[in-house]
Amino acid sequence: MIQKTKTITLDGIDKKILRALMHDARTPILEISRKVGISGAAVHQRLRKLESSKLISGSKFILNPKVLGFSTLALVGIHLDKAANTDDVVRALKRIQEVTECHYTTGSYSLFIKILSLDNNHLMQVLTKEIQSINGVLRTESLISLEQQIDRQIHI
Repeated sequence: MIQKTKTITLDGIDKKILRALMHDARTPILEISRKVGISGAAVHQRLRKLESSKLISGSKFILNPKVLGFSTLALVGIHLDKAANTDDVVRALKRIQEVTECHYTTGSYSLFIKILSLDNNHLMQVLTKEIQSINGVLRTESLISLEQQIDRQIHI
């Protein structure tokens, strides 16, 4: 079955509201309403519309993993022995706290994950003792990030 992609049309006011909240999700609605030139109630109404369209969902604080001691970020490609094992492997990966992202991919890997670890030794333990021991994982290939150069959301 073909599924059509749902899109939403944003006007200039929607974009200004979103940009303000993307910059700082704690910006008071009244401050946004003054900048945009509409009432606080109108800002709330537009935000409800954007939430119901699934463009936005909630807000969150972003933790700095380095402050918590997680200094090693690795991107890991996972080769599976059979594609049929994918769901079981993903369930097992969800139980590993250091795995912060998991993506189905095209190309060489079945899955591509992001791991945050305390150091290289911790990373090695996570890879060898936890990930490579998952039934269905054939092998992994790791890339260690030396420094993140870009971290942003989609431009609106």
